[in-house]
Amino acid sequence: MDQKIETRAFRNVERLKALRIEHQDLDQVITRLVDDPHVDQVMLRRLKKRKLMLKDMITQLESARIPDLNA
Repeated sequence: MDQKIETRAFRNVERLKALRIEHQDLDQVITRLVDDPHVDQVMLRRLKKRKLMLKDMITQLESARIPDLNA
């Protein structure tokens, strides 16, 4: 049982790292594209939505790592 919990926690930490990297990469891409007058605005909007979704996923994983004080 403890090994399953540790494995799941490790996977969550690795997932969190991957999401943070993707979020940072998207932030850099969006920053460059915003200055381009010829950029496809629909694509830019989709990238921004993806970035926001990643942020929500990161927040959810971070919240899950905080122990429940009522337990």
